[in-house]
Amino acid sequence: MFNSNGKKEPGTKSSPSPSSGGGHSLNSIVQGTRIEGTINANSDIRVDGAIKGKLFCDAKVIIGPSGKVEGEIRCVNAVVEGHFEGTISVKELLNVRETAKLQGDISAGKLIVQPGGTIDGTVAMGGRKTSIAGSAKKGAPANAKTESVGEQAK
Repeated sequence: MFNSNGKKEPGTKSSPSPSSGGGHSLNSIVQGTRIEGTINANSDIRVDGAIKGKLFCDAKVIIGPSGKVEGEIRCVNAVVEGHFEGTISVKELLNVRETAKLQGDISAGKLIVQPGGTIDGTVAMGGRKTSIAGSAKKGAPANAKTESVGEQAK
């Protein structure tokens, strides 16, 4: 592929680097890692450790079951299985899983709350803002919480 001078030999192909726009990348903050400050990511990021500060992502943010984020998140999509406290703004879909605990100001294009997931704070969807507290009850339909939110907003 390369000659002794370090130059690329003609006719050889090189594969694109993972950081090029063609591939799918995942940033990962593993359990036991603590980060304070501002993080900017162009590709998906998974948090199983802890972040205190701001996280801006042009893709999906995943907060794993052991993950904890305190501060601000702005992203396209998000899946929360762990703990979040602060302000989260999700352009498209926010999926709150059964082990998740969210507290603060939440803004999302669409919201899914699995039975057992808890939200305590203000939720804004489609320009409407509503205060809610509690969790989706086990055995209740996944949309039960959002229906009661709509009733309160009237």
